[in-house]
Amino acid sequence: MHKFTVSITREIEADTAEEAALLMYQELSTGPIPDRYSVTDETKLATEVKLDRDKADEFASIDHTADPGNW
Repeated sequence: MHKFTVSITREIEADTAEEAALLMYQELSTGPIPDRYSVTDETKLATEVKLDRDKADEFASIDHTADPGNW
């Protein structure tokens, strides 16, 4: 299994880094789920990914821990 770093980017105006992080948390917990991500692999290759909302919702509804490949 490979490891990836998945990031989302939002430009947030705030007085401190902590306030910016709290505002980001607030946005994620109450706003729409982001569908654009920056994904970096083990070789530091970065890719921008925009998810198809319907496919992402279908994927999220499946219990992927049941896959024997994850055991």
